[in-house]
Amino acid sequence: METMTSQTLEDTGSRDVVFKVTGMTCGSCVARIEQVLAGQDGVSEAVVDLASNQARVTLTGTGSEERVARAVGDIGYRMTALEADTQRDVEADDAEERKAGWRRFLLAAVLAVPTIVLGMAGPAAEWSAVTQAVLSTVVVVWAGRSFHQVAWKRLRHGGASMDSLISLGTLASWAYSLWALQAGEPLFFETAAAIIMFVLLGRYLEARAKGRASRAVSRLLELSGREARVLRSGAWTTVPIEEIGVGDHVEVVPGGRVPVDGVVIEGVGAVDESMITGEPLPVMRETGDRVVGGTVNQTGRLVIDVTHVGDDTLLAEVVRIVEAARASKAPIQRLADRVSGVFVPVVVVVALGTLVGWLVASGDLTTALRNSVAVLIIACPCALGLATPTAIAVGAGRGAELGVVFRSAEVFERIEKLQRVAFDKTGTLTTGRMSLSQVESEDPRFLAWVAGVEGGTGHPLGEAVESGARALGVAPAPSSDVVLFPGMGAEGTVEGTLVTVGTPELMEQRGISLDPRWEQELAAARGSGLTAFAGAWDGEVRGVLSVADTTRPTASAALTSLRRRELATAMLTGDHETPAGAVGEELGITDIHARLLPQDKAALIDSWQEEGEPTAFVGDGVNDAPALATASVGMGTGTGSDLAIETADVTLMSGNPTQAVTAIDLARRTLRGIRQNLWWAFAYNVAAIPLAVAGLLDPMIASVAMALSSVSVVSNSLRIRRWNPEQVS
Repeated sequence: METMTSQTLEDTGSRDVVFKVTGMTCGSCVARIEQVLAGQDGVSEAVVDLASNQARVTLTGTGSEERVARAVGDIGYRMTALEADTQRDVEADDAEERKAGWRRFLLAAVLAVPTIVLGMAGPAAEWSAVTQAVLSTVVVVWAGRSFHQVAWKRLRHGGASMDSLISLGTLASWAYSLWALQAGEPLFFETAAAIIMFVLLGRYLEARAKGRASRAVSRLLELSGREARVLRSGAWTTVPIEEIGVGDHVEVVPGGRVPVDGVVIEGVGAVDESMITGEPLPVMRETGDRVVGGTVNQTGRLVIDVTHVGDDTLLAEVVRIVEAARASKAPIQRLADRVSGVFVPVVVVVALGTLVGWLVASGDLTTALRNSVAVLIIACPCALGLATPTAIAVGAGRGAELGVVFRSAEVFERIEKLQRVAFDKTGTLTTGRMSLSQVESEDPRFLAWVAGVEGGTGHPLGEAVESGARALGVAPAPSSDVVLFPGMGAEGTVEGTLVTVGTPELMEQRGISLDPRWEQELAAARGSGLTAFAGAWDGEVRGVLSVADTTRPTASAALTSLRRRELATAMLTGDHETPAGAVGEELGITDIHARLLPQDKAALIDSWQEEGEPTAFVGDGVNDAPALATASVGMGTGTGSDLAIETADVTLMSGNPTQAVTAIDLARRTLRGIRQNLWWAFAYNVAAIPLAVAGLLDPMIASVAMALSSVSVVSNSLRIRRWNPEQVS
């Protein structure tokens, strides 16, 4: 068949298909499936995501869903194309996977614990041996069946993984012990049962982490709500959001969530767009302004002409970015998996060679079998299997004590490769709460009167002024008849006097002139990135106030510490250039990117990473989810939105920026411990296998040596608990 021309490809086009993949257990499964998919005709791109058990495949004109699914099936996995409306419904599958994993672990633990006790400290009686045989058989054959199934699939296709080592070691220990039960030789039932139990526990914990990742997408989809009020046949009717179409008119009442993207055709309202911009202040939207699905209308009734629905909305685009970014961060293959591909066949060959060699040399089948089994037991991946998870468990536990939660093992390795750390501004480097910053007035009544009017508006600016006045020991004066002028200010009566608070535009509208002094004060405040407004009564401006989102006290120290570690820093924000520049100047950040939408943040991070700069992003809001998912390491603050926490690889529980430094330092220390563990585990195997081949290690001594190797790995991992972060202040 001739190669298709570019014209043919252009004519046939391409399409993205999402498949559900079953049977994956580790990063090497992902790499194997991606390798097979990449080799299929008509596949231009394929990305497999272990977290969601999904594959995203781009098919050209010659591509066939059935053919690529069959190719993956041939290597032992099952791949099923998903319908568009079910592609993101992964939570149910994750929940079932976690339940099944928990049940297998519980059964293994219930049976393995008494097996271990009897094997290590039980009486040398026949009933004890038989009990161990029965209990361990259920653990190895039933609870550990997934390892044997994967090992068999790999064997059929000439490959091996960590599962192959687990299967080989446990089956060797178990089968030899069944023979030894009849021959009166030492038993190793407890070895096989213990390995299965501990590895199943690790797999269950991984499944829980995957479940958290899938919830991030579901929470995004819920932001637009389920129902909306639509004008149908001259009457407002509540309908499911799926029934809204382009051109419909939708009503959004105060406190209601905008269901879809559209343009305001009636009304004025203050819309909280923090989901998109991350900024705390609502934005006034009126006739002709665009509104976005998922945002919240705080004041005023809005009627919206629908322009985008379903997968065409901005919220849907954010969802696609999160999903695609999550899939593109396929877990890094663990060193143990990579080595297993070579180690397993070598061990098998050595064991068979030992069996044949001793059989020829001694003519004694028992001696030959004992020595060959000793090779398999000494090569059993107990220490190797413990090397990574024990260090990760201790590192993650120490992190939790310090307020840093790591979501997966892979994030430790990704952190080490970081070259840049980018921060969201509002709520991350700043507190995210407006506070009274400056008061300029010569009238002693000014702050009390203005705070009285502002406190009656219910607006975030008004609340900042009211609380700021109280903090200064000034009680807001009682006000009445407060009227809000959307986007400009408010007016109310205090002690019989009409008080106007707001922008220069409102002053002009109310016939109040600004003298040059107050104009200069307003201009200076706004030039510093503050939100400034005037207060007036009796036709005269009496003073100027300004409010600001203040920086977190530890933000500057955190940024300094990161630069000292030779990590570049940047700020990404949806806010305007002026306030962003003011915060950047205060914190010493020169790389500032303002007025960014959620997808803009993600695209910028992606561009850095394509240039070879792995980037961490620290954020707290819904609008930060795409950036958190796209970054090599997403760090969500625990004081932010649930979505940011669920999307991130690392959660900084207190919201203190210095915890980002703690996370980086602890990950590097943990990774150093993992490498030390792997070195000891491999060194143990390299040194012990020749002794077993030479007949100098019988299975019992091999079992003890294996246990000592495991103890050394665990002991080294426990040293991480004593690690303390550098004091950043």
